[in-house]
Order: sequence, then C-alpha cells, then structure tokens
Amino acid sequence: MDDVNYSNGAPGDDIFIFIQDGLIENIYRDNRTGYVTISYSLSEDFDMNMQIVTLIVSRGTRIRDQFGRHLRFQDLREGMIVDAVISSIMTRSYPPQSNAFIITVKNSEIPYDVTVDRIIEVDLDNSFLYTGDPNDMLDQMRFVVTDSTIILDNRGNMIQLEDLRPGQMVRVEHAIFQTASIPPQTTAFLIQVL
Repeated sequence: MDDVNYSNGAPGDDIFIFIQDGLIENIYRDNRTGYVTISYSLSEDFDMNMQIVTLIVSRGTRIRDQFGRHLRFQDLREGMIVDAVISSIMTRSYPPQSNAFIITVKNSEIPYDVTVDRIIEVDLDNSFLYTGDPNDMLDQMRFVVTDSTIILDNRGNMIQLEDLRPGQMVRVEHAIFQTASIPPQTTAFLIQVL
C-alpha cells in the first residue's frame, strides 16, 4: 500500500495528500502556530524513499487518536507514529512546510522511564534540568526540556521551566534512551513537582 495518496476534493479545493505511518521527528511552537516535522516513506523500502515535511498546525487542525478522541497539540510527542491529511501546496524550504488538516496519532503510548529525584540545577539558556547528587557527577541526570515537555507544579497546574528551583523534588517521565555522557542526557516528556 502506498503511504501517500492524492485525492481531488470538490471544485476549487486543494488536492490533499494522505500520509500514513509518519514518524514525529520534532515539535515546536511559534506564538499560536505549532510545527510538527515528520518523516515518512513513499514505499516499503523506508531508507531509499524517506521524505520529510513540517506540518503547520493551526487552530483549524483536527488532532485525534486512533479511536477518534480529541487530542491537543501539547499531547503530541517526538517518536509517535501518525497519519496526516495535509495540503499539497508546500513551501520550497527544506524541509518543506504544508498546512495540516488532520493528524491521527496511531501509537499514543510512548514507552518511557520515570526518575524521581531532587533538582540540582535549572539551565534556562540551554533548556536543561539537572537532578541527582550535586557532589557526585555519576549520580546525576541531565534532562532536555523541549517545547513539548509538560511541566506541572505540585497541584497539577502548568508552569514554565523558569519556575523550577534547585532543591525541589520532581518526578520526570523521560525517554528510555540516554547518552553515554557524564552526566547522562535524555529528553523529558513530563516534569511534575512533588
């Protein structure tokens, strides 16, 4: 089955592109507009025919899970597999950008690990959060905080990275992979102050 299909809409409508099994590579937000960069294959041979496109997510974009339940832009995560209906009109940039009409998340359950520890440093310039023992580099972890990282206070209210303080105990849901550096580094999906 082709991963990209073209379909003519009603007269005057754009031609839509249907993308199947796209992998979310990157997510970011600029004011009220969200951007989701996905990679996908035009055939069974993923390596030979890989395409990349950045989806422009506006207020009119419908985001849902595989059961049709409504999702928010903030629910999207790097590593998710999605189907998308996008406009065939694209920018000439690399990667090209196109308006997204529908994004359907096919695997909303991203595997993650949990770390519960004390904050030792908040690096706002590089969007890093360090936890662990301040006197032992081997017992520390560096979390990359992205635009899609959810940060909550101890009551469950959304807060910003700059609201976190050294000494606070946090629960961090993060990627299962980590770098071999000291301290190891991984991406934070959710940070909750305890």
